[in-house]
Amino acid sequence: MTAGQDKSSLAAFGKVAVLMGGRSAEREVSLMSGSGVLKALQSRGVDAHAFDPAERDLSELKMKGFKRCFIALHGRFGEDGTVQGALELLGIPYTGSGVMASSISIDKVMTKRVWLAEGLPTPRYTLLRRGTFTREQVRAVPDDLGLPLIVKPAREGSSIGVAKVLGYSDMAGAVDQAAALDADVLCEQFIAGDEVTCPVLGSGDDARALPVIRIVAPEGNYDYQNKYFTDDTKYLVPCGLPPGEEESIQEIALRAYRVLGCRGWGRVDVMIDAATRKPWLLELNTSPGMTGHSLVPMSARAAGISYEELCVRLLASAGLEHGPQEATQ
Repeated sequence: MTAGQDKSSLAAFGKVAVLMGGRSAEREVSLMSGSGVLKALQSRGVDAHAFDPAERDLSELKMKGFKRCFIALHGRFGEDGTVQGALELLGIPYTGSGVMASSISIDKVMTKRVWLAEGLPTPRYTLLRRGTFTREQVRAVPDDLGLPLIVKPAREGSSIGVAKVLGYSDMAGAVDQAAALDADVLCEQFIAGDEVTCPVLGSGDDARALPVIRIVAPEGNYDYQNKYFTDDTKYLVPCGLPPGEEESIQEIALRAYRVLGCRGWGRVDVMIDAATRKPWLLELNTSPGMTGHSLVPMSARAAGISYEELCVRLLASAGLEHGPQEATQ
């Protein structure tokens, strides 16, 4: 039990719903995340219960007397501001970012626009809209961004629908694959170098960055399979970056998190250009994974925070955008 988290304070959480599953393409991962969170909270004496919005109406949260929600949903209808808006209307405090920050962060193109407006570095991109782009426009993308390049749905996570395009002949298939999942297809400049991620805990000026993790995936392919279902990917923490680089990554991650208005927690994904060592912001996850392979718990452990303690801390930080905020423990 953490300092300041005695049995009486845990009881003050009341009846807690761990939202997991949902209707997104990341349902399977969410169920794994939610199961881990549920077990951790229950092990600390929290009155926590599983709640799958794909199987139960959210109005039950109010009817069944739930006082607080831990959002372990990933992707659409869980990480995009929709469930956050419903919980605001119900008046039930929840973990993680609010409606606006969630809806912007899940949209990789909108995220880039905000970061670029704030002078933060993110790879160059081209946006293709399903039903409006032509074959000629698709073929022209490599002329602008160079090869290789990355094609991904604008609003999916867990590397679902992501393709690395090596040649012109690969473009059409990659775009069709992404367009099957999202109306907006993001074509992004490929940055060759170190792939790192930096979790952030807290809100506003009190937010702090956790240790950076360097990701070394088989053949550099950090896809859905290598994220969740194999043990071949290496996660290095301490990250082993050259002196000063971890601190610069933490600084830029905090800036990226704050300008989007995030709160509670999040994880910022970054590529470091191998030639220049310049960091490039890729995306920000407002409801990161909490599975056995997930990166936020791994980074937290390196900072001396156990999985169970992390879950309790996040639950303690639950709040509403338009109501009294809970102080982060």
